[in-house]
Amino acid sequence: MFDHVGFEVSDLARSARFYDAVSFPLGVRRVLSSEHAVAYGIEGAELWIVVRGRSPGPTYGHLALRASGRAAVNAAHAAGLAHGGSDDGAPGPRPQYGRGCYAAYLRDPDGLRVEVVARW
Repeated sequence: MFDHVGFEVSDLARSARFYDAVSFPLGVRRVLSSEHAVAYGIEGAELWIVVRGRSPGPTYGHLALRASGRAAVNAAHAAGLAHGGSDDGAPGPRPQYGRGCYAAYLRDPDGLRVEVVARW
């Protein structure tokens, strides 16, 4: 259904460090870099981070990234915290979202909500 998703950020270099770190444990890599944008994906540019020059509003968006299992959720959450993100929900079971749901929540350097989720 989607070709790609984009988020606008205030500081591209800072956000790229965060998204590089969170993406790595998920098997996702940066596939494009320019002075105005970075893009991530597995087979192509699916997630775009574009410099806006000012911070987005606090409820601007929510991004959910798929993980292969609990270890990947835990690693992505830890990497995000180590690279400028803040905790918005520690890794753990989320039975309210279905049996076999395990997720963690972060805020990226601009305050955008990032979920890392595994389902089985």
